[in-house]
Amino acid sequence: MTSDPAASGSLVIHSVRLVDGGAVVPDAWLRIEGGLIVDRGTGGAWTSADEVVDAAAVAGPDAVLTAGFVDIHGHGGAGASFDDGVEAIRMARALHRQHGTTRAVVSLVTAPLDDLARRVADIADLMETDADILGSHLEGPFLDPAHHGAHEPTLLRHPAADDVTRLLDAGRGTIRQVTLAPELPGGLDAVRLIAESGAVAAVGHTSADAGLAVQAFEAGATLLTHAFNAMPGIHHRAPGPVLAAAADHRVVLEVIADNVHLDPHVIKLVFDSAPGRVALITDAMAAAGSADGHYDLGAVSVTVEDGVARADDTGSIAGSTLTQDLALRRAVDAGVPLVDAVRALTETPAGAIGVGDRFGRLTVGHVGDAVLLDAQLHVARVWVDGRH
Repeated sequence: MTSDPAASGSLVIHSVRLVDGGAVVPDAWLRIEGGLIVDRGTGGAWTSADEVVDAAAVAGPDAVLTAGFVDIHGHGGAGASFDDGVEAIRMARALHRQHGTTRAVVSLVTAPLDDLARRVADIADLMETDADILGSHLEGPFLDPAHHGAHEPTLLRHPAADDVTRLLDAGRGTIRQVTLAPELPGGLDAVRLIAESGAVAAVGHTSADAGLAVQAFEAGATLLTHAFNAMPGIHHRAPGPVLAAAADHRVVLEVIADNVHLDPHVIKLVFDSAPGRVALITDAMAAAGSADGHYDLGAVSVTVEDGVARADDTGSIAGSTLTQDLALRRAVDAGVPLVDAVRALTETPAGAIGVGDRFGRLTVGHVGDAVLLDAQLHVARVWVDGRH
């Protein structure tokens, strides 16, 4: 998809519950012009536009309008993997866009350095034509072999400064985040290098205890990759990286709210422990929006049964088949207030990767990305740059 905000006309969406910035505004309206939000209010104070959408007529009573969802960690969908090139990325993005994800970071699994350097360069090129791509995420190869999950262990390596720099340079400033295990030789130095480059250093696929996680956060890491998964859990004498992240107000915790990676009680626990600092991600692989069966996730063979993806060789969970609208419903079902669940899909992930000034809010000056949901939180319509 290409984006030309200047080509967009004016749009008004009215008669909707607007959920934004931690608040619900009833009987609200929103005005978008030239791809940007230019006004909002309540009641009938809106003026006519090129397109006027009565939200109640489209999505029923108690319809909800949110900012477009931002997924900072996903690997594919619609049978396509982000690792397989430009057309695969576009195919998967089309699937997730239908489910409300208007902007996304393209996550790449562990691969040889040459392949990763080429892929992040290709994504940098793609961003020049496809404005819904926010950059890339290197989930590997700098991971702990003991917590490799669905990453090919023979391809894992220590985060040597030259290797980290090579990949960052290949991305030409478009790598949004790098997940690594800080306990590896050179790990804390790599955290500093990544943070200094302007990318986000994320702690994940790690054996780090709470103390080492704190060191990583002090070195500049500001994200915890899919909390609880591929890392030590919480023990009453060994709190682990999750509680260390929850205690640090600089750190955002990724959550996969599919009721497979985390029990609903744990989903609610993370929100309660880190208010305003949860990013609901999909970690979706190619099978999202597609059928059960056999898939490849990088170099790892995966089988999906009943929507649950597992690596064939180890049985480890291998990503998810989640979409962000389902993550919203799962979080709300777990007891998370709607405003908090919406924030975790919009404002928090956008802020976590440094694009919160443009995305993740329905306020004047932000890009006109919006999702209309019915009362049961199913997607009724999606706008990107004010266009459906």
